[in-house]
Amino acid sequence: QAQLVESGGGLVQPGGSLRLSCVASNFPGRSACVSWFRQFPGNGREKVASIYTPNTSTHYSDSVKGRFTISQDNAKNTLYLQMNRHKPDDTAMYYCTADQIPRGICSFNNKHYHYWGQGTQVTVSS
Repeated sequence: QAQLVESGGGLVQPGGSLRLSCVASNFPGRSACVSWFRQFPGNGREKVASIYTPNTSTHYSDSVKGRFTISQDNAKNTLYLQMNRHKPDDTAMYYCTADQIPRGICSFNNKHYHYWGQGTQVTVSS
């Protein structure tokens, strides 16, 4: 059974950094898109960053552009999200996810993603 397991969340001060990791296992082939979403309490999930694997293009939401960096290590089946210069608004549950269908770009619609991790909490507070 395909599985995604996130780690690396925690409490960080404003201006600080965290790196999230997501290890994939038992996937039926290479995913077309791997993404990080986040969810604020009472809200839906929003895409933070993504890699469209056929052309390795990356995309970031405006709220994290210039502060977060998505990367992957295919040898380790691991997706990363390096988060710098944290803001209190970054406080959320962060999920890694994968879409097996090549759509030309990574979708913003979370219903297009077949596989989700359990999430890791990031709290930005002094």
